[in-house]
This record gives sequence, structure tokens and C-alpha cells, in this order.
Amino acid sequence: MKKAFLYCIPFIFLLSCKMEKKDSPEQNNSPEITQTEKTDSLITTRIDSAKIPATIQYKGNFRDGFRWKDKTGEYIVITSETGIYRNENLPHEFDDSGDAEVFAHCYSLQNNQQIWKVYDYIKDCPVDIVAEFVKNTLSVTDLDHNGIAEVWMMYKTVCHGDVSPSDMKIIMYEGNKKFAMRGESRIQYGINDNNEPMFEGGNYTFDKAFKEGPKAFREYAEKLWNKHIQN
Repeated sequence: MKKAFLYCIPFIFLLSCKMEKKDSPEQNNSPEITQTEKTDSLITTRIDSAKIPATIQYKGNFRDGFRWKDKTGEYIVITSETGIYRNENLPHEFDDSGDAEVFAHCYSLQNNQQIWKVYDYIKDCPVDIVAEFVKNTLSVTDLDHNGIAEVWMMYKTVCHGDVSPSDMKIIMYEGNKKFAMRGESRIQYGINDNNEPMFEGGNYTFDKAFKEGPKAFREYAEKLWNKHIQN
């Protein structure tokens, strides 16, 4: 009987993985995603749109979200996107161009007060438009172990009519302090005489907050950037 029980363990594990995948944040009508992490100073839980309190307001279509509790209180962050749309204030867009916007809203769950907001956009673009968060980059950490959460997100924006890099940003907040890493995605545009791929883009710069902040912040940002540089 004990031997049979051991044989069942892999099956149970696989079944659990399939159930977790079903509740991914891309499926906005699914139940709460019970991805919870806990450290000495931080408790985080990924959520879906159904678990956002009715008192919390955000713009666009839900993309991802987290709730967390640290030593300063309990919070929620929501990322959202409009997708490409025609701006009613610019009548010519119905024929020639469009807009797209991305948002991130952070609220205190103790008083529903907005702590910070990220907003970026592409306006009046007559060619290909991208304004979207990079999948699975929203995260909540405490890398410097000070009991105050860091909230990370990564997104890209571009208006172009050719194959060229997109503008790409990593934004992080620790409390209400903003950190920014800005640059371009990387694309392969050909092969040289040695049959080696040739790339364009991929460069980035840290803002003052990142440069003067903990080394752990820059290391995390660089790993995130390099992982998604060609997305």
C-alpha cells in the first residue's frame, strides 16, 4: 500500500500544475490565483480581476495584479492596457491613426488611497502601434530586506512602420520612490559574413535612483531586462 501511494505522487503533482495553469492572470474571469509567497517581512498574492475590491478604480483592460502586506501596510497593484483605439478627440484618427495606453495603479487597502500611478502611451500613430506590458514581469519583492516591498513592471511602446526596436522600460517602486531603467528591445536584422547574427538595440540606462540604490536592485533589473530583451 505504501508503495502504491508513492506512485501516485507524480500524478498528483502533474494534476496540481494543470490546475494552476488554468488560473493564469490572462484569464480574467477565473477564480483568484492562489500564488502566495511569504518571507519574514512580506506576504504577496497574485490576483485576477475578480478579486479587485469594488472601491478600487483603474483604467483600461486588466492585465495583472498583486496584493501584498509589508511592515508599512497592505496594498494592491493593478496593471492594465487600452489596446489600440481611435481617439474621439482626434477625428482624423478614424482614417489614419490610433492610440494605445498602459497604466499601473497602486492603492493602499487600508484607506483606498492611491499611492502611485504609472502611465505611458502612444498617440496619433498612423502605422504599427505597441503599448503593452511584458508578460509575467509584474512582481513584488523585498530584495534589500528592509520590510518595504519593491513593485516591478516592464513594458514596451513603439510607433513604427518597419522592423525596428521598441522603447522598453522597467519601472520599480519601493514605497512611493520611483526607479526607472530605460532603453530598447533588441532585434536581429541579418547575418554577417561569418554566418553570425547581427542585432540592433538592446541598450539601456539606469536613472539616478537605480544608480544610487542597492546593488541588488540593479542586478534584478538587469536579469529581467536580459530575459525579455527580444520579446
